[in-house]
Amino acid sequence: MMKALRKGQTMVEYIIIVCLIAVSLIAVFTYLSRAIGKKAAGAASVLSEEEGNKAKSAADSINEGSLKQLGED
Repeated sequence: MMKALRKGQTMVEYIIIVCLIAVSLIAVFTYLSRAIGKKAAGAASVLSEEEGNKAKSAADSINEGSLKQLGED
């Protein structure tokens, strides 16, 4: 019976570790998506001023928490 309890305990520990890794990855990808969005907006502004301004405002809105798409006006 002790062996069965150990298996359950080990499973819970692995689940906790996987959850912590998932939360960490979400935080890292969120941070990187903002940085990449700003870089892409800068590149677009160099190529086309009008489209670059739209991309820059969309990248700025990401920092404010909204999910504005680049294709929307």
